[in-house]
Amino acid sequence: MHTDVVDLRQFYHTRLGALAQQSITMALSSVWTSLPAERLMGLGYAVPYLDRFRADAERTIAFMPAAQGAVNWPVQEPSATALVFDEELPLADAAIDRALMIHALEYAENPRETLMEAWRVLAPGGRLVIAVPNRRGVWARLDHTPFGSGTPYSRNQLTGLLREANFTPGAFAEALLFPPSKRKTAQGMASTLERLGRRYWPFLAGVVIVEAQKRLYQGLPVAERASRRVFVPVLAPQGASRATRSSEPIRELTTGLSV
Repeated sequence: MHTDVVDLRQFYHTRLGALAQQSITMALSSVWTSLPAERLMGLGYAVPYLDRFRADAERTIAFMPAAQGAVNWPVQEPSATALVFDEELPLADAAIDRALMIHALEYAENPRETLMEAWRVLAPGGRLVIAVPNRRGVWARLDHTPFGSGTPYSRNQLTGLLREANFTPGAFAEALLFPPSKRKTAQGMASTLERLGRRYWPFLAGVVIVEAQKRLYQGLPVAERASRRVFVPVLAPQGASRATRSSEPIRELTTGLSV
């Protein structure tokens, strides 16, 4: 089950959320190869991190899963947010250069299909950066942060999943090496613990980050996939039943219409 977008936004407005954002941003920077004038897509709840990287991008869009909900972004600017199904993105093939998935893959109903859809919309040579909760980490075991929800992954699991979706995994990084404590004393030591953790206990990181490149030269089986989504109209007008068509004005309005 997805974490609600309201809960995600509230978490990043806390002191612990700000420390988590700082740690993950630093780790992302270590694997983020600069692409001038790139087309950047965020999937999940990526807006706290898109602000850091969108300055060099030609354009930036933030896709948020329908089960999660969406918020307006950027603040006080024309909205670049859309509510989507992560297996059916509203983009043409090869439409973007870079994708950032965070608070996304761990909630995916079918992770392989989600990654295959990311492969489809990425341009040749495009890169995908994923941040997911670490299966070994403490953050995945406690549910007072968003990283305690969904399915956590190990490095090996991520590598296998990416290869199945025709990506070539590249650089890895770790983040959230400090404990997810709400105590101010522990939070005051977060920077020190983060620095020490990168050196001495990286396998206990709260988040695993990987950059992968779209693999082009491989034969892929061609199969038509039927959408498993059922679209229900909202506030759709309903025709009157035969029993209620007793008045002359209604008969006039319905004359010539097929029932």
